[in-house]
Amino acid sequence: MHAPSKSAPPSQQASQAASATRPVRGALASLSLAMLLPALGTSIANVGLPGMASALHASFQDVQWIVLAYLLAITALIVSVGRLGDIVGRRHLLLAGIVLFALASALCALAPTLWLLVAARALQGLGAAAMMALTMAFVGSTVPKAQTGSAMGLLGTMSAVGTTLGPALGGLLIARFGWQAIFLVNVPLAGLALLLAWRYLPADPRGAAAKRPVFDHRGTVLLALTLAAYALAMTLGRGDFGVRNAALLLAACIGGALFLCVERKAPAPLIHLPMLRAPVLGAGLAASMLVSTVMMSTLVVGPFYLARGLGLGAAATGMVLAAGPLVAAFCGVPSGWLVDRYGAQRMGGAGLCGAAGACLALALLPASLGIAGYAAPIMLLTASYALFQAANNTAVMGDIAAEQRGLVSGMLNLSRNLGLVTGASMMGAVFAAGASNIASAPPAAMIRGMHATFGVASALILAALAIFLLSRVFGKRRSPGGDRA
Repeated sequence: MHAPSKSAPPSQQASQAASATRPVRGALASLSLAMLLPALGTSIANVGLPGMASALHASFQDVQWIVLAYLLAITALIVSVGRLGDIVGRRHLLLAGIVLFALASALCALAPTLWLLVAARALQGLGAAAMMALTMAFVGSTVPKAQTGSAMGLLGTMSAVGTTLGPALGGLLIARFGWQAIFLVNVPLAGLALLLAWRYLPADPRGAAAKRPVFDHRGTVLLALTLAAYALAMTLGRGDFGVRNAALLLAACIGGALFLCVERKAPAPLIHLPMLRAPVLGAGLAASMLVSTVMMSTLVVGPFYLARGLGLGAAATGMVLAAGPLVAAFCGVPSGWLVDRYGAQRMGGAGLCGAAGACLALALLPASLGIAGYAAPIMLLTASYALFQAANNTAVMGDIAAEQRGLVSGMLNLSRNLGLVTGASMMGAVFAAGASNIASAPPAAMIRGMHATFGVASALILAALAIFLLSRVFGKRRSPGGDRA
């Protein structure tokens, strides 16, 4: 990309500048769509579960696998797909992921039985994993370093838009065209993402195949099985942790130990374990998981507290719950600008402080404040989360070698997914313990459960803040230049 010539007339300089920024905008448009589609694929399916259960003659328990298969595929494979992109070429793999996502979406719509639909959703999840793992990895090669935070904020906005848009769009499509439409809508959107990516994303570096690292197949299989076992342990039983969950959690622990042993001896490991000792990377992954665990609390606790604690109807509850995702969607790009302007470390700390204040307010404020007493802290929490995510992603991805960007991007997305999965189980259990019996608990018990949940959430955010600040101290000791403070 060439800078405008200083000797050229002003009109020619403006034309050159516009042509220079066009590929960046095109690349960001393709990456934005590639980030929106996986989030849309998650949120849009939930609203169609009743219709699919009826059409496919499936039970409530069985139809949950339509959602679970998609999430399991993403969680289990996102790190491996990111690493594979580093080896074979991120552009090729992202294009393949978009194509697979589109084809799997069509197969979902055409599936005549539940289990064929579940299999197609798993394939769709694999395509989504490729898109999620590689979009952030492309930021470093398509966007000037001074605008990295803005790009990360934009990607965060698109993910929030996909999450927010899914239920409303899904409801409209099902009412007009049937449940198949919630999958078919992905096909033209994926086609547009494919065209933009083909046109604007930079080509993969040309290199001899002999120089490429060997893909760690054993490590990939072990990590995928370990993550799948952990995710199932956290999700099966819908909060009731029984023998099956304990067995899966034990299997995940054994798988994790075997994975570490294999990675230490592998000539080209999937994850180079010493890299996790880097303060910014290790702390960024840990803080991301803790904060995502807290964010899941709003989805687990919110509906019960609003409906049974405050006595709101379904429509009012839905409107209050929509406030958080809407704030996140609007705050993504401004958050990225703040990160570019004031530095990732400073803004990451500010985001965590804001989140801690919001959680403390939710844990302490009386229910007599009504809707405002819940909605205002939730809006602060989601805005703070958007700021933290933009800052943390920028800090973690900023100093990563080009040949490891796909891997680290996958690890960042994995930390978020694991936090969401853990939050659904752990924070749900805290809420249930505080509220005694959710099915018949009076409003006062719901309020106690909400206060207990966000009391724990406050402790998790403060732990994330401590990790974040300690990483800054150790990072400065290792590299005095550091991030702009």
